[in-house]
Amino acid sequence: MFRHPYRVFPCLTFSALLLALPDVPKVYRFRQPPASPAQIPSGEAVSVFPDLTAQSASTSANGQAPKSDRLQESSRLEIVRKVSGEFCHAVIAIPAGKGGVRIHAGKPLDEKVLHQSVLRSGAAINAGDQAQITQIEFRDKEIIFDINGGARRGTRFRDRIHVEFGGGPSVRSQQTGPPGLQRNGATLYLDFGRRVPDLTAEQILQNLAAVLDFSRQRSASVQWVDTLPPEIKKAIQDKHAVVGMDSEMVIAAMGRPDKKIRERDEDGMETEDWIYGRPPGRTVFVKFAGEKVISVKQFPQ
Repeated sequence: MFRHPYRVFPCLTFSALLLALPDVPKVYRFRQPPASPAQIPSGEAVSVFPDLTAQSASTSANGQAPKSDRLQESSRLEIVRKVSGEFCHAVIAIPAGKGGVRIHAGKPLDEKVLHQSVLRSGAAINAGDQAQITQIEFRDKEIIFDINGGARRGTRFRDRIHVEFGGGPSVRSQQTGPPGLQRNGATLYLDFGRRVPDLTAEQILQNLAAVLDFSRQRSASVQWVDTLPPEIKKAIQDKHAVVGMDSEMVIAAMGRPDKKIRERDEDGMETEDWIYGRPPGRTVFVKFAGEKVISVKQFPQ
């Protein structure tokens, strides 16, 4: 059968166009054009590996990581061990009442406001008086220091209660300082105006220096320590507990514990563990039987 030439010609033309198109998938139409190669100036050296001698932006010039803007747990424990229980003497009169003295970190003490507080509330501790840091409380923007028991509130009932096994509870008074230093309590507020940063015990003492002096001879505490056996006296000076100490001696040596656990042993004797630190870090267990230390263990050794 003969086909009309006008019908054959379009088919041949269309076939030729299909053969002429490149055999490339249509998806490549959406690819980005290749970037031009980087131009390296003549004579300039380019490192293939990172420069390990350059200091990291997160490392200080002495090779140590910079201080954190948040108080670290290890720093908190150091402050408790080295400041809590420390003896000192007042540089100025400290007012009574829970308002106490507010110290703004890094700023001079407002002595005019302090003087007005003393006139209004009276002095809990006079200039030159011996005293002791008996409690430290950490808050978001401030650290609170109780002196000779503090002045924020009365002694809590649970701090005065002592449970005797086999009998009813008995209430005992809470001592507000070492022998010879029981006076009215006072409170200091170290205000940072922002989140408490990471800092050392020495920096804490520097911030309190306008109110409390920890450097001068502390006659009352020295007289008390001098009456103790030589091994106990040396342990207090070295900041560690030894067998035979009582609770006041342990507090003078190590400050107040981070935790207390009371239990009975196999023989029915009541014991109490004072725990300093937190595992897996350095942790010291001071075990009391009655009022005396019967063992001191440290982990890790």
